[in-house]
Amino acid sequence: MKNWARIIGLAGAVLLAAGCRQDTPVPAPQAAKGGRVDKIVKTEAEWKKILTPEQFKVLRLHETERPGTGEYCELHEAGMYHCAGCDLPLFESGRKFESGTGWPSYFQPITPDAIETTTDTSYGMKRVEVHCARCGGHLGHVFEDGPPPTGLRYCINSVALKFVKATAKK
Repeated sequence: MKNWARIIGLAGAVLLAAGCRQDTPVPAPQAAKGGRVDKIVKTEAEWKKILTPEQFKVLRLHETERPGTGEYCELHEAGMYHCAGCDLPLFESGRKFESGTGWPSYFQPITPDAIETTTDTSYGMKRVEVHCARCGGHLGHVFEDGPPPTGLRYCINSVALKFVKATAKK
């Protein structure tokens, strides 16, 4: 399903991409389970200094990259995916799977405390938005159509992530 946009047609891909965008702020993320992650709070100006324009749009303004354009969609190396905003480890490569959606997908975060969620009702839909537990950055959404063992699909923007390649053990 590499050519996902071709399967549903260009119009469908455009509508889906638009449906995943959210240009308006959402309520603050819920507290992480157990509350074990120290929060990072920065001003908009501080975020703009450390993030690329694309990262700022996704992480801080809740936008979504176009399907199939992210650098991690086809990556199959061993390693960890960290938050591009604050470097918190979020997902392991062993929990990544091919969803055919055009975004990197994972069936489980590295720990439940790594992410937080809010209800997203933009575009007339009700979805669960996923945030970094440390900096509150928008990562993507989670859906209940993933593989076992969780049945979840964390559909995450590549631009919201930083890949850290696994190092060989000595």
